Amino acid sequence: MAENDSKSNLSIDPRSGFCPNTKIFHSLRPKVPLPPPSQPLSLTSFTLSLLTTSTTTKDLDSTTVLIDSTTGNRVSYSLFLHQIHSLAFSLKSIPSLSLSKGQTAFILCPASLHVPVVYLALLSLGITISPANPLSSDSEIAHQVRLSQPVIAFASTSTAKKLPGNLPTIIVDSPQFLSMLDRNDRDDNVVSRVEEVSQSDPAAILYSSGTTGRVKGVLLTHRNLIALLAGFYALRLEEKKNEEEDIQPVSLFSLPLFHVFGFFMLLRAISMGETLVLMERFDFQAMLRAVEKYRVTYMPVSPPLVVALTKSELVEKYDLSSLRLLGCGGAPLGKETAEKFNAKFPNAEIVQGYGLTETGGGASRMIDPDESKRYNSVGRLSENMEAKIVDPETGEALPPGQRGELWLRGPTVMPGYVGDDKATAETLTSDGWLKTGDLCYFDSDGMLYIVDRLKELIKYKAYQVPPAELEHILLTNPNIADAAVVPYPDEEAGQIPMAYIVRKPGSSLTEAQVIDFVAKQVAPYKKIRRVAFINSIPKSPAGKILRRELISLALSSPSSKL
Repeated sequence: MAENDSKSNLSIDPRSGFCPNTKIFHSLRPKVPLPPPSQPLSLTSFTLSLLTTSTTTKDLDSTTVLIDSTTGNRVSYSLFLHQIHSLAFSLKSIPSLSLSKGQTAFILCPASLHVPVVYLALLSLGITISPANPLSSDSEIAHQVRLSQPVIAFASTSTAKKLPGNLPTIIVDSPQFLSMLDRNDRDDNVVSRVEEVSQSDPAAILYSSGTTGRVKGVLLTHRNLIALLAGFYALRLEEKKNEEEDIQPVSLFSLPLFHVFGFFMLLRAISMGETLVLMERFDFQAMLRAVEKYRVTYMPVSPPLVVALTKSELVEKYDLSSLRLLGCGGAPLGKETAEKFNAKFPNAEIVQGYGLTETGGGASRMIDPDESKRYNSVGRLSENMEAKIVDPETGEALPPGQRGELWLRGPTVMPGYVGDDKATAETLTSDGWLKTGDLCYFDSDGMLYIVDRLKELIKYKAYQVPPAELEHILLTNPNIADAAVVPYPDEEAGQIPMAYIVRKPGSSLTEAQVIDFVAKQVAPYKKIRRVAFINSIPKSPAGKILRRELISLALSSPSSKL
């Protein structure tokens, strides 16, 4: 991040973080010190150094790091560390693999007790990890393999068939792999003699959600992820000072570990010595059972899951009293949904955050109860981060209260996309600003608000209509289980807002009722003018609505009732 001169520092508004001289918003969080950039340091080494600072040797033996929610199988921290070192040694000592720093490993595995071990072992060797969605189609996986150029893959028996036949693959549910996790004959000097990992070296290639086009491979360095982790660690230390009860935090991960949200929350939990409950595949009722059985205190979630917790009658059948905190990200969460959740779960707090794969995750977040009450906001800028709000038409940087495209700059911002120099040049400026493509604004207290994706704004006549705003209204209807709004071509208006609706079971909600419900709450140009009923809304693993699929569906159907 660029250093500010003393004049800029003197003119920064302490309430909003805005500097009128530079038109830059600065983080209001305490600055978090980072290791010197020249210091050789892998993400694995940094994560485990924080772990050993947080715990004692006795804690490592007695504390569980991973639980399989289906089988109940557990891994202690001491065994976890043994498996990481054993796998790293095994990978370096197999001549046929010839793995070396800078190469890439493609990982196509459902969430399991083995995946975190694979991640940290590879990262310790300077191998770039590239985890992908096991449910991706063969063509999507082929595209990702072309982008990342891996020399080896890790897959399960069920997913290996999706990989190219000429890519050497290790099957993580095979006896061979299990033996690699338990090498009592290992020589840790073999691993220590690996070429030093620089913080500027590539650590991960994560795939963007592809909500507005084909997925891109986001390259993140060890430094990017170390900076992100350092901020979360400093925040957690502050939280622990204020906690009265010495309860072992237990997180349930319904989020996929290949997604940036799940990936960095995994690292954060390990660095703090917490316990993680993993789900191989998401199932709402199985999630409720796991919260009850393992006394889960924290869940990173997406907005659709908050909606489900608020509306589902299944929730009443389980004891969810252990829940203390939900970290919500991936898409905007409406005020009404948050209020209904708080009424139903008074002991559980929702904190929202915002980030992109291109920022390694958290670019802003809430950290206290006062901030969490700003329901429509995604919190304040994260530590060590700067932002601009830029007018998309003029390129002018705007002050608090005005909407424009959010630009971000800081130590977690990616160096670029792999194999796509054009996209990198379009997204990153020469002085390090990342153009997010999100229409946003800051208020006078430095709270960030996401209006919508710029590319997803519906152009109705001379007006711009944010789909997310209409979706939030629709979800307040008790007869609506889920909803999405997309543009539909119209000869007179250019585009009109069209709603896809998932009715609640037993509901006979009609198109006219949907249109009337929204019309009573919005300006005339924002009204829903077309409705289709559908069984489910297509979404990315992070909970983002895949509008392109719905637009294609709308254009291919002769009727508004699907």
